[in-house]
Amino acid sequence: MNLDASTLWWLVTGAAVVLELLTGTFYLLMLAIGLAAGAAAAHAGLGMQGQLVTAALVGAGAVLACYFGKKRRPGDPSARADRSVNLDVGEIVHITAWNADGTAQVKYRGAQWAAIHRPGVTPSAGPHRVAELVGNRLLVDPV
Repeated sequence: MNLDASTLWWLVTGAAVVLELLTGTFYLLMLAIGLAAGAAAAHAGLGMQGQLVTAALVGAGAVLACYFGKKRRPGDPSARADRSVNLDVGEIVHITAWNADGTAQVKYRGAQWAAIHRPGVTPSAGPHRVAELVGNRLLVDPV
């Protein structure tokens, strides 16, 4: 059986995509893009050395672009502050008075909760929005 170089590149590309689907390694998909570039170089008539250089440069470039693009994006919010995870986030509670230790007792959902404020914020009585849950305490921001 005599296969062209481009056919071998496409077979390896397909294997890399299948392996990526089985493992969920996104960077392997970026390397598969490099392998596809090697196949395109074979179709263009480049020699084996040109195909390898093309595959390596495109694959490494895709991995680096993905890595630095992901690093530049802000991270996901904490699950403690994510409304889709914790339905208490965003709810309004009424605080009548703050204790000297920076906590307050709040009646919320039929139970007594301890509320805390963010560091550097001067506590004040009145309505507050639940920003996140810290353990069994509500971290609140003034409305």
